Amino acid sequence: MDGVEINASTEGRHAQVLSDDALELVAKLHRELDPTRRELLGRRVDRQAELDAGGTLDFLPSTQQVREGDWTVAPPPPALEDRRTEITGPTSAKMVINALNSGAAGFMADFEDANSPTWENMVGGQANLIDAVRGTLEHRADDGKAYRLDEETATLLVRPRGWHLVERHLTVDGEPVSGGLFDFALYLFHNARELLDRGSGPFYYLPKLESHLEARLWNDGFSLAEDHLGLDRGTARATVLIETLPAAFEMDEILYELRDHSAGLNAGRWDYIFSAIKRFRERPDFVTPDRSKVTMTVP
Repeated sequence: MDGVEINASTEGRHAQVLSDDALELVAKLHRELDPTRRELLGRRVDRQAELDAGGTLDFLPSTQQVREGDWTVAPPPPALEDRRTEITGPTSAKMVINALNSGAAGFMADFEDANSPTWENMVGGQANLIDAVRGTLEHRADDGKAYRLDEETATLLVRPRGWHLVERHLTVDGEPVSGGLFDFALYLFHNARELLDRGSGPFYYLPKLESHLEARLWNDGFSLAEDHLGLDRGTARATVLIETLPAAFEMDEILYELRDHSAGLNAGRWDYIFSAIKRFRERPDFVTPDRSKVTMTVP
C-alpha cells in the first residue's frame, strides 16, 4: 500500500489482521490525526516545565461553561449497563478465554500496561480477539488441556495504548503510527459489525489522558473511523481512565468531548499516584507517604 511499510512478520494470522483494508484505516487515521497528537504531547512537556517552575494545576476558566452547562452524554448501550465487576489481563489466548469465562460482567483485554508490546503480542493479540468475538477462540496447553469459550461470556472491552506510545513496526509516510490508533483501528475494523450483530459493540478503555483536548482527539478518531466504515455515530464507546493529575481537573470536559462515544469514567489508582509524584517532582511538600497508606478513600 502506498506510503505504508511493515517492518515485521506478516505471515499466518498476521496477514489476516494486517489486511490492506485494515491498514487503509490505520493510515487514514495517522494522516489525519498524528500532527495533533504530536502537538498535544508537546503541550504535556510545556505543562511539566510550568509545574517544575512553581506552577500549579486548577480548573480551566476557558471551559467553565462546560462544567456549568446543561448537557448529557449518550446513554449506555445495553451491554454496558451492568459493570459491577470488571477484570483485566493481556490478550494471550488462555488469558482471554479464562477471563471471558470467569463470570465477571466485563473483561478488559489490555494492549497497554498488562502487555509487553512485542509485535507478536500486538498483532497476535488482535487475532485472538477476532476469534473471541466470534466465539471460536481455543487454546491447548502443553499438558494437553483444552480451553474453550462458554456459551455466555463477559462483555469484552479493549484498552489500546496511550497517546505517548508508537508502533514502530508500522510506518506511514516514513513515520511510526500511534500505538493507540493502531490498536483501536484494527479492533474496530475486524470486529465492529460482528459485535453489533451479537448485541454488543466495540467498547474501549482509554488510558493516560491528560486533557480534554486529548479526549477530543480520540473522539475525532472514533468519528473518522465510523465514517470510513459506514458505522453509525456512537458505535464505538470509550471509558476514560482518570489516572493522571491533570485529567482530574478536566473530567467534565473529557466527558463533554466524548459525549457521543462516552461510556463513563474510571479511577486509575496507581497511575494517578504516579502522576502526582511525577507532576510535582520539584515540590518537597508533595512527597507521598508509603503506598500502603494511600488507599482508595484518600483524596
